[in-house]
Amino acid sequence: MKTKAILSHTDVIAMLDAAQQEAERQQWAVTIAVADDGGHLLGLRRLDGAAPFSAEVATHKARNAAVGRKETQVFEEMINGGRTAFVSAPLTGMLTGGVPVMMDGQVIGAVGVSGVKPEQDVQIAKAGVAVID
Repeated sequence: MKTKAILSHTDVIAMLDAAQQEAERQQWAVTIAVADDGGHLLGLRRLDGAAPFSAEVATHKARNAAVGRKETQVFEEMINGGRTAFVSAPLTGMLTGGVPVMMDGQVIGAVGVSGVKPEQDVQIAKAGVAVID
């Protein structure tokens, strides 16, 4: 039987805290979502000033990075690059800002961020993921 790591409640809080610290350091109002490897929401933090809809978008980004097993930027680039049929994939919110959490070569969860420019969302998400790596 194979085994793999999972995200604990402590891990989720640490990722949310690290991502929030990065966002606050930059003075960016965002929502941060953490999902497990199946894309199920484990934690959500909407910072002061973040648009309400960013909570939904961040959640979808985290889910897509987890179940897609790659950064959501890959999906956005595929669509923008002309593979428009990918829009019909059963994923919602295929936008840059979702980053998977890897452990021993396996995805164990993901962080999704919404509220600022795509590269800034990624910067914040990677700050959250970095506490696990």
